[in-house]
Amino acid sequence: MTITTADEAKAALVALIKERSFQSGAEMKLASGRTSTFYFNMKPTMLHPQGAHLIATLILHQLAADGIEADMIGGLEMGAVPLAAAVSAVSAASPRPLPAFFVRKQVKEHGTQSLVEGLAKGETLEGRKVVIVEDVTTTGGSAIKAAEAVTREGATVVRVITVVDRREGATEAFAAAKLDFKPLLTIADFGG
Repeated sequence: MTITTADEAKAALVALIKERSFQSGAEMKLASGRTSTFYFNMKPTMLHPQGAHLIATLILHQLAADGIEADMIGGLEMGAVPLAAAVSAVSAASPRPLPAFFVRKQVKEHGTQSLVEGLAKGETLEGRKVVIVEDVTTTGGSAIKAAEAVTREGATVVRVITVVDRREGATEAFAAAKLDFKPLLTIADFGG
């Protein structure tokens, strides 16, 4: 199948997530601490060639369509790492390539002792416009933690993008944190 529009890319991504990453039935504990009878394990989709390409393409399309200009893209380890890397790789062919970074959950105790990884020696986030990405959003806690970390480093968060928003409070949490949030998909795309 040749994908030519954002709507076709979105439909293909939903189908791939349903096939590789969506589970329903037994109750599972989520990263937010909540429990749910539906679960998204996005790694099988994010690490699949077509999944990585679809997600990156849709993120770049969203940024371009909304006129969002950014200097870098990243988020909290682990979920954001494959997303940011895929977007960065796909963006290399665009007029405005986006280097990737990630925020550690805790400062590395050896080497550079960095909280933010992906910056070359002498580089900082000072004055940079960044996009924060996340695989699945429930309450928004992980993305907000990443946004706070990069803001402390001098960056401005220009958008938060999640692949799937479970619609369980993230929109309100991002609004309260004054962060511009826009998901690629929501639970409604999966019948929820």
